[in-house]
Amino acid sequence: MTATSPIRIAPSILSADFAALGDAVRAIDAAGADYIHVDVMDGHFVPNITIGPNVVKALRPHSQKIFDVHLMIAPADPYLESFAAAGADIITIHPEASPHFHRSLQTIRGLGKRAGLALNPATPVDVLDHVMDLVDLVLVMTVNPGFGGQAYIPLADKIRSVRQKIATSGRDIDLEVDGGINPQTAREVIAAGANVLVAGTAVFSGGADTYAANIAALRG
Repeated sequence: MTATSPIRIAPSILSADFAALGDAVRAIDAAGADYIHVDVMDGHFVPNITIGPNVVKALRPHSQKIFDVHLMIAPADPYLESFAAAGADIITIHPEASPHFHRSLQTIRGLGKRAGLALNPATPVDVLDHVMDLVDLVLVMTVNPGFGGQAYIPLADKIRSVRQKIATSGRDIDLEVDGGINPQTAREVIAAGANVLVAGTAVFSGGADTYAANIAALRG
Protein backbone atom coordinates (compact mmCIF):
# COMPACT_ATOMS: atom_id res chain seq x y z
CA MET A 1 0.00 0.00 0.00
CA THR A 2 1.20 3.50 -0.69
CA ALA A 3 1.11 6.18 1.98
CA THR A 4 -1.88 7.71 0.17
CA SER A 5 -3.98 4.54 0.27
CA PRO A 6 -7.38 4.80 1.97
CA ILE A 7 -7.11 4.38 5.71
CA ARG A 8 -8.54 1.09 6.96
CA ILE A 9 -9.89 0.67 10.47
CA ALA A 10 -9.53 -2.65 12.28
CA PRO A 11 -11.52 -2.57 15.54
CA SER A 12 -10.02 -4.87 18.15
CA ILE A 13 -12.63 -7.12 19.69
CA LEU A 14 -10.41 -7.30 22.77
CA SER A 15 -12.38 -4.24 23.92
CA ALA A 16 -15.79 -5.74 23.10
CA ASP A 17 -18.19 -7.46 25.49
CA PHE A 18 -16.89 -11.03 25.52
CA ALA A 19 -20.34 -12.28 26.49
CA ALA A 20 -21.71 -10.98 23.18
CA LEU A 21 -18.84 -11.17 20.69
CA GLY A 22 -21.02 -12.17 17.77
CA ASP A 23 -23.20 -9.11 18.31
CA ALA A 24 -20.09 -6.93 18.58
CA VAL A 25 -18.63 -8.24 15.31
CA ARG A 26 -21.89 -7.66 13.46
CA ALA A 27 -22.17 -4.16 14.93
CA ILE A 28 -18.68 -3.01 13.95
CA ASP A 29 -19.13 -4.56 10.51
CA ALA A 30 -22.31 -2.53 10.02
CA ALA A 31 -20.59 0.58 11.41
CA GLY A 32 -17.95 0.56 8.69
CA ALA A 33 -15.03 -1.50 10.01
CA ASP A 34 -12.67 -2.65 7.27
CA TYR A 35 -11.06 -5.49 9.20
CA ILE A 36 -12.04 -7.40 12.34
CA HIS A 37 -8.93 -7.47 14.54
CA VAL A 38 -8.65 -10.53 16.77
CA ASP A 39 -6.06 -10.43 19.55
CA VAL A 40 -4.96 -13.92 20.57
CA MET A 41 -2.99 -14.07 23.83
CA ASP A 42 -1.66 -17.10 25.66
CA GLY A 43 -0.64 -15.91 29.14
CA HIS A 44 2.92 -16.92 28.25
CA PHE A 45 4.23 -14.71 25.46
CA VAL A 46 2.12 -11.88 26.89
CA PRO A 47 0.58 -11.54 30.37
CA ASN A 48 -3.03 -12.20 29.45
CA ILE A 49 -5.21 -14.99 28.03
CA THR A 50 -7.93 -14.29 25.47
CA ILE A 51 -9.32 -16.64 22.83
CA GLY A 52 -8.39 -19.54 20.58
CA PRO A 53 -9.26 -20.85 17.12
CA ASN A 54 -12.65 -22.23 18.17
CA VAL A 55 -13.84 -18.72 19.03
CA VAL A 56 -12.55 -17.40 15.71
CA LYS A 57 -14.47 -20.20 13.98
CA ALA A 58 -17.62 -19.31 15.92
CA LEU A 59 -17.30 -15.62 14.97
CA ARG A 60 -16.56 -16.24 11.30
CA PRO A 61 -20.24 -16.48 10.20
CA HIS A 62 -20.98 -13.07 11.74
CA SER A 63 -19.00 -11.04 9.20
CA GLN A 64 -17.54 -11.30 5.72
CA LYS A 65 -14.93 -8.65 6.54
CA ILE A 66 -11.26 -9.57 6.71
CA PHE A 67 -10.38 -11.36 9.95
CA ASP A 68 -7.05 -9.88 11.02
CA VAL A 69 -5.71 -12.35 13.60
CA HIS A 70 -2.76 -11.22 15.72
CA LEU A 71 -1.07 -14.15 17.44
CA MET A 72 0.62 -13.05 20.66
CA ILE A 73 1.49 -16.63 21.48
CA ALA A 74 4.65 -18.70 21.70
CA PRO A 75 5.25 -21.02 20.06
CA ALA A 76 3.04 -19.84 17.22
CA ASP A 77 3.83 -22.51 14.64
CA PRO A 78 1.69 -25.35 16.08
CA TYR A 79 -1.43 -23.17 15.83
CA LEU A 80 -1.08 -21.62 12.37
CA GLU A 81 -3.10 -24.31 10.63
CA SER A 82 -5.86 -24.19 13.25
CA PHE A 83 -6.33 -20.44 12.92
CA ALA A 84 -6.24 -20.66 9.14
CA ALA A 85 -8.92 -23.36 9.20
CA ALA A 86 -10.98 -21.29 11.66
CA GLY A 87 -11.32 -18.48 9.15
CA ALA A 88 -8.43 -16.08 9.67
CA ASP A 89 -7.59 -14.07 6.55
CA ILE A 90 -4.43 -12.44 7.90
CA ILE A 91 -2.25 -14.22 10.46
CA THR A 92 0.34 -12.06 12.18
CA ILE A 93 3.13 -13.45 14.32
CA HIS A 94 5.98 -11.95 16.35
CA PRO A 95 9.58 -12.77 15.38
CA GLU A 96 10.32 -13.47 19.05
CA ALA A 97 7.59 -16.15 19.11
CA SER A 98 9.08 -18.34 16.40
CA PRO A 99 12.73 -19.43 16.25
CA HIS A 100 12.45 -19.69 12.47
CA PHE A 101 9.94 -16.98 11.61
CA HIS A 102 10.97 -16.98 7.94
CA ARG A 103 9.60 -20.54 7.79
CA SER A 104 6.53 -19.50 9.81
CA LEU A 105 5.71 -16.78 7.28
CA GLN A 106 6.13 -19.32 4.47
CA THR A 107 3.74 -21.65 6.29
CA ILE A 108 1.07 -18.96 6.65
CA ARG A 109 1.24 -18.13 2.96
CA GLY A 110 1.27 -21.82 2.10
CA LEU A 111 -2.05 -22.08 3.94
CA GLY A 112 -3.46 -19.50 1.54
CA LYS A 113 -3.47 -16.67 4.09
CA ARG A 114 -1.84 -13.25 4.21
CA ALA A 115 1.20 -13.19 6.49
CA GLY A 116 1.95 -10.44 8.98
CA LEU A 117 4.95 -9.70 11.18
CA ALA A 118 4.46 -7.69 14.38
CA LEU A 119 7.17 -5.47 15.84
CA ASN A 120 7.03 -4.72 19.56
CA PRO A 121 8.18 -1.24 20.59
CA ALA A 122 11.75 -2.47 21.22
CA THR A 123 11.92 -4.84 18.23
CA PRO A 124 14.28 -3.35 15.62
CA VAL A 125 12.95 -2.80 12.12
CA ASP A 126 15.89 -4.65 10.59
CA VAL A 127 14.20 -7.97 11.41
CA LEU A 128 12.24 -7.23 8.23
CA ASP A 129 15.29 -7.10 5.99
CA HIS A 130 15.22 -10.70 4.75
CA VAL A 131 11.49 -11.40 4.86
CA MET A 132 10.00 -8.49 2.90
CA ASP A 133 9.20 -10.93 0.10
CA LEU A 134 7.04 -12.96 2.50
CA VAL A 135 5.10 -10.35 4.49
CA ASP A 136 1.77 -8.92 3.39
CA LEU A 137 1.41 -6.78 6.51
CA VAL A 138 3.79 -5.22 9.03
CA LEU A 139 2.25 -4.42 12.41
CA VAL A 140 4.04 -1.77 14.47
CA MET A 141 3.02 -2.03 18.11
CA THR A 142 2.82 1.34 19.87
CA VAL A 143 2.24 -0.35 23.21
CA ASN A 144 3.82 -3.44 24.71
CA PRO A 145 1.32 -6.19 23.87
CA GLY A 146 -0.78 -7.99 26.43
CA PHE A 147 -3.51 -5.59 27.51
CA GLY A 148 -6.03 -3.24 25.94
CA GLY A 149 -6.41 0.39 26.93
CA GLN A 150 -2.70 1.25 27.23
CA ALA A 151 -1.19 4.65 26.51
CA TYR A 152 0.36 5.28 23.10
CA ILE A 153 4.15 5.14 22.82
CA PRO A 154 5.33 7.74 20.25
CA LEU A 155 7.07 5.73 17.53
CA ALA A 156 6.47 7.83 14.42
CA ASP A 157 10.13 7.47 13.43
CA LYS A 158 9.84 3.69 13.50
CA ILE A 159 6.63 3.79 11.44
CA ARG A 160 8.39 5.98 8.88
CA SER A 161 11.29 3.53 8.74
CA VAL A 162 8.94 0.64 8.05
CA ARG A 163 7.12 2.67 5.39
CA GLN A 164 10.46 3.28 3.69
CA LYS A 165 11.28 -0.44 3.71
CA ILE A 166 7.89 -1.16 2.15
CA ALA A 167 8.46 1.47 -0.53
CA THR A 168 11.90 0.03 -1.30
CA SER A 169 10.47 -3.48 -1.59
CA GLY A 170 8.04 -2.40 -4.30
CA ARG A 171 5.45 -4.78 -2.84
CA ASP A 172 1.85 -4.16 -1.82
CA ILE A 173 2.27 -4.42 1.96
CA ASP A 174 -0.06 -2.99 4.61
CA LEU A 175 1.47 -0.96 7.43
CA GLU A 176 -0.70 -1.47 10.49
CA VAL A 177 -0.33 0.28 13.85
CA ASP A 178 -1.81 -0.97 17.13
CA GLY A 179 -1.69 0.58 20.58
CA GLY A 180 -3.29 3.64 22.11
CA ILE A 181 -4.87 4.67 18.82
CA ASN A 182 -7.49 7.44 19.11
CA PRO A 183 -8.44 10.34 16.81
CA GLN A 184 -5.39 12.32 17.95
CA THR A 185 -2.72 9.60 17.74
CA ALA A 186 -4.30 8.32 14.52
CA ARG A 187 -3.28 11.53 12.77
CA GLU A 188 0.34 11.03 13.85
CA VAL A 189 0.61 7.43 12.67
CA ILE A 190 -1.19 8.14 9.39
CA ALA A 191 1.22 11.01 8.71
CA ALA A 192 4.11 8.61 9.38
CA GLY A 193 2.81 6.15 6.78
CA ALA A 194 0.32 3.78 8.43
CA ASN A 195 -2.68 2.72 6.38
CA VAL A 196 -4.36 0.26 8.78
CA LEU A 197 -5.24 1.35 12.32
CA VAL A 198 -6.16 -1.05 15.12
CA ALA A 199 -8.30 0.50 17.84
CA GLY A 200 -10.20 -1.08 20.70
CA THR A 201 -11.23 1.42 23.33
CA ALA A 202 -11.57 4.24 20.80
CA VAL A 203 -14.09 2.23 18.77
CA PHE A 204 -16.08 0.45 21.47
CA SER A 205 -16.43 3.32 23.95
CA GLY A 206 -19.98 4.62 24.06
CA GLY A 207 -21.81 1.53 22.84
CA ALA A 208 -23.06 0.38 19.45
CA ASP A 209 -24.79 3.66 18.64
CA THR A 210 -21.38 5.41 18.55
CA TYR A 211 -19.35 2.84 16.60
CA ALA A 212 -19.86 4.45 13.19
CA ALA A 213 -18.89 7.90 14.45
CA ASN A 214 -15.92 6.48 16.35
CA ILE A 215 -14.64 4.66 13.26
CA ALA A 216 -15.12 7.75 11.09
CA ALA A 217 -13.20 9.89 13.59
CA LEU A 218 -10.20 7.58 13.33
CA ARG A 219 -10.04 7.95 9.57
CA GLY A 220 -9.34 11.66 10.01
